[in-house]
Amino acid sequence: MRLMMLLYSVIATAMAGTGVVVVLTMGYGTLWPIVIAAATGAVLALPVSWAVARQID
Repeated sequence: MRLMMLLYSVIATAMAGTGVVVVLTMGYGTLWPIVIAAATGAVLALPVSWAVARQID
């Protein structure tokens, strides 16, 4: 569980940042698309970090 949370802090930042860059590249520069992209990246990072931690263990 600790490994997953450590990985989550890195993976969520990367995925949320990628989502924000994609949204900004598409031309949506207002607040809500950026917030939704960042939140989506953070939520999707949970199963990704769990799967990566499981593969490491």
